[in-house]
Amino acid sequence: MHHLAELAEKCGELPASFSRFQVVEVWVFGELLDVPRDVDAIEVALVTDLPVEEVPWMSEPVGAEHWANSTRLSRNPFEARWRSKDAPVWNHRIERPALVWSAADGINEEALVAVSDGTGELVRLAAPSAEDLRQRVEDEFAVSLRALRRENQAYTDHRWSPGKLTPYSDALWRTTTGYLDLLDVVD
Repeated sequence: MHHLAELAEKCGELPASFSRFQVVEVWVFGELLDVPRDVDAIEVALVTDLPVEEVPWMSEPVGAEHWANSTRLSRNPFEARWRSKDAPVWNHRIERPALVWSAADGINEEALVAVSDGTGELVRLAAPSAEDLRQRVEDEFAVSLRALRRENQAYTDHRWSPGKLTPYSDALWRTTTGYLDLLDVVD
């Protein structure tokens, strides 16, 4: 729990001009919201001020690594999913998350206490209807396919150019992973 509280505090401390994007909300989801116990990783959804097209499922926006290092996210047991403020935070994997920090309201002490006490159920979002979930997955799938095409082209364009290929190959790998995850759900 102290890692989650520390992340929420760090989010409030970063200046607005810190990076190319702003994290505007931090949501916790997954095992930490169940019965209190030790978990291997804290699953968080980091909502950015970027448009949906720049944050396809399971990808990282440009500058995410710098942001993660500055908030100690990368040095602690977190599994982060980046999201856009222009779409719901929840999807087929982020089930009924709980908001722990927002740029507008700061740290959500009630949520942190509930998660710590094992009563996270009280602060979680309501489950979407089957139709809403289906529509959400379809919307994410369409964004993911466009991103996959875009990242594949970026990789192709830089394949034989001087300089490091790693940023392009990593972006293609993440985007492909997200696309395949959504493809399994759509099928």
